[in-house]
Amino acid sequence: MSNALITILGPTATGKTALAAEVAWRMGGEVISADSRQVFRGMDVGTGKDLSDYDIHGTHIPYHLIDICSPLEEYNAYRFMGDFRTAYADITARGRQPILCGGTGFYLDAVIRGYHLPDAPVDPVFRASLEPFSDAELTARLASYIKLHNHTDTETRERLVRALEIQEFAQRHPDAYLQLPPMHHLVFGVRFPRETVIARIEARLRRRLDEGMTGEVQRLLDKGVPPERLMRFGLEYRHVTLYLTGQCSEQQMFDNLFTDIRRFAKRQMTWFRRMERNGVPIRWIDGSLPMEEKAAIITSSF
Repeated sequence: MSNALITILGPTATGKTALAAEVAWRMGGEVISADSRQVFRGMDVGTGKDLSDYDIHGTHIPYHLIDICSPLEEYNAYRFMGDFRTAYADITARGRQPILCGGTGFYLDAVIRGYHLPDAPVDPVFRASLEPFSDAELTARLASYIKLHNHTDTETRERLVRALEIQEFAQRHPDAYLQLPPMHHLVFGVRFPRETVIARIEARLRRRLDEGMTGEVQRLLDKGVPPERLMRFGLEYRHVTLYLTGQCSEQQMFDNLFTDIRRFAKRQMTWFRRMERNGVPIRWIDGSLPMEEKAAIITSSF
């Protein structure tokens, strides 16, 4: 299966990165990150890049789509698909095994099910035409084009306008789509019982705070990243920014962040189950197994 793509997915705090690196070491592979926030430079602790996981058995495992743009830039699924296509072509051209790893369901689904995403430019005239309409009216308009399975499209007014802009462009330019090369997919998921995931989330959150997550957010603020921009990244960056700007106490930051990460993990599993209902076969692996056994399950599938 020279055109096979291995995908390792799962909710947050399940050890996906370490497993992907182990599999890459065994198979002569390289890892392509499918994380919507790890693309940003300077956002290391909060996004859980865990770059040390890529140095195993005395070997550095090459990784892709990490630290590729500024947190002031916009990054979206279309850019991800283009960057993925470039990385995949580069890895396979060198005879290496590509391994897609992450928890951003929309990005994973886009690759595995081959979404056709249009390259829609910003259209100031179209955006101005939307100004008189409420968010509810724009959401209904978007729902007339697509099923609203991706809740992030309607999280903010800005995202809602952009989603409509893309759909309107697609209607006018049906040929302006990014295409991925044909590939065979082997998809594996890592999961634990819900209670175990919650315990792992809490332990990891405390560790990230000890490792300087608050200082990381402060440095981003000091470099001119607006608080509003940081809060749009959600989770760690939203709640730490609220704390640093005096809008909540340190304990409130921790409690609210812990709650939101648990909810996020639940939403991730909901997305993965939807992928399965849409025809994506995911072979689930018990995360409590030793690393050697988990990696062997994946490598023995070839």
